[in-house]
Amino acid sequence: MSFIYFYLLILAHPYLAQWHRLFPKLGRKSWEALVPGYNYFILYKEVLNKPWWSLLLVFPGVHLVMWMTINVSLLRRFGFYSFTDTLQGLFFPYLLFAKIAKEDTLQYGPATNWANSKELEQRKWGDHIILFMALPVVGHLIAIILDKVSRDKPGSKPRVKEYGDSFVWALVAAAVIRTYSFEPFQIPTGSMEKTMVVGDFLFVNKLAYGSKVPITPLSYPLVHNIVPLVNIKSYLSWEKGTYTRLPGWSKIERNDVVVFNFPSGDTAILDPRTPSGLMGHDFHGLINQEAFSQFINSKSNQNLSQLDSIGQQKLYAEYIGGFETWKNRARAHFAAGNFPLNSQEYAAGMTHGGLIHRPVDKRENYIKRCVGTPGDVLEIQNSVLYVNGKRAYVAPGQALLYRIEKTKVSFPSVEEMLGRYGLENSSDGARTDFDAVNDPQFYILNLTRLEKNKIERDFKIKLAKIRYPQYSDVAANVASTISPMQRISNLDQFPKDLNVNNTMTDFQRFQIPRKGQRIAINKDNIAWYKRIISAYEGHQLAIKGDKIYIDGKRATSYRFAMNYYWMMGDNRFHSADSRVWGFVPEDHIVGRASFIWFSKSPFVNSFLGIRFDRIFRFVD
Repeated sequence: MSFIYFYLLILAHPYLAQWHRLFPKLGRKSWEALVPGYNYFILYKEVLNKPWWSLLLVFPGVHLVMWMTINVSLLRRFGFYSFTDTLQGLFFPYLLFAKIAKEDTLQYGPATNWANSKELEQRKWGDHIILFMALPVVGHLIAIILDKVSRDKPGSKPRVKEYGDSFVWALVAAAVIRTYSFEPFQIPTGSMEKTMVVGDFLFVNKLAYGSKVPITPLSYPLVHNIVPLVNIKSYLSWEKGTYTRLPGWSKIERNDVVVFNFPSGDTAILDPRTPSGLMGHDFHGLINQEAFSQFINSKSNQNLSQLDSIGQQKLYAEYIGGFETWKNRARAHFAAGNFPLNSQEYAAGMTHGGLIHRPVDKRENYIKRCVGTPGDVLEIQNSVLYVNGKRAYVAPGQALLYRIEKTKVSFPSVEEMLGRYGLENSSDGARTDFDAVNDPQFYILNLTRLEKNKIERDFKIKLAKIRYPQYSDVAANVASTISPMQRISNLDQFPKDLNVNNTMTDFQRFQIPRKGQRIAINKDNIAWYKRIISAYEGHQLAIKGDKIYIDGKRATSYRFAMNYYWMMGDNRFHSADSRVWGFVPEDHIVGRASFIWFSKSPFVNSFLGIRFDRIFRFVD
């Protein structure tokens, strides 16, 4: 339901609740109850002595909390304290308001007398409801534990009431601050090493680009999309808005470090066993992998290991011929609650939680460097990024993979490489700066430009940059020049098309779309834009042979409705970024990474792993 209906409810509520008949009982004029906005200002002033709290009714999500607060508070001043009274005040107060308006014996009274045991008993269970709404179960446990170690003082608020109020206002404050100004964020993966490292805690500045009004504001404000431990959704979809961004003081500049909602996260597989509640993040990549597994499994009656190269290529060509069919089978497989076909979970007969479809603001938060802005032309050659024909800025923390034959150099131990050059290897394999064991022939090093130069100077060697093989694009007239297996490998990188070849080290020349730009579309370039047209801008896209149809009409061009950006991790060989899932729409932008306030390494045990040199640093 759109925001407008909830705001209409708030505006119409004073008339439905007959406040014009209640206001005289508060010593106010009847006409004051009929002035939109002013009526709430007066009521917050009279009932709670907090008139400016009425301004919080403006904020989506928070507005319902404030609406419930004034309703319950007003009803209690007329003597309605009980469990059922509180429930009505929270969700449907109109019967009680009608009763107050009708019966002259119901008069506006003073605030609760906390020294009156009868009043405390009357409102006890109603206060329990408020505490439960603010912090279910946990809030009660805190109140009970504290009540055991220290008793309530005579004449003061009971512990349940005190903590209920505290938690409600803490949640309201957190919702406003996190949604519209600054939000804490922790670096979970190594994709931005060595600019942002695993264990960095930072603040995301949402004011810089303009705060984004949440699409689904009815949510628990201290978590993003999953309630920890119980792994259930933290938001409701009753109220939905459209993309709206408040004015900011700057645009997204090239090379900003940006936090954004994961663009490929509109559909995900729910796996309650994982902390994030997800089975991977790139659903479309999982579909491609599962499609191939489904195809290979269908050939279980054949001894595939005995196929020669020609037989293998024929097999892969057969898969390509039925590619869309196998993708549909993969989708149906996951939709039925099945784990991947070749997984141990599937063999054990386990099922997952099904597919979930998340609104934009509840998709996973990612952090990358914005290397391309709307209208820029990008190209990658041997891990060198070119923007508009010029070499792009190289961040001090940007890392690439290098190798050197073990016969040409003798490096010291892993511990000494850490001490001398800061090369860090994690115990779980999430970060490996110096790999001396996995390749029998080569040392593999993940280095910044400064680290590379220092090692080359110290050991008098020349490190070679690792480059992935790239094949020519597949056009209709040269399809025979590239093997089916090579075409299948094209599905690993954006635009995940059999006929478009990109790798993590080499990306063909392309332009980032900008708002209002119109481009010609055809069968050769539609792969780059089909997700924009269908998923991000909401059109029905159909490709029939050489013809393209948008919303049922033949189309030879398309005008973009939003600006788009290209995001890449500084840890270029260990980053799932735009090279995998493509353009980031402007409505997915959350804010700019601004300030590291704490950092703790999960891999180093010295003094609890705290990285003192990274604390209180601005993000480059």
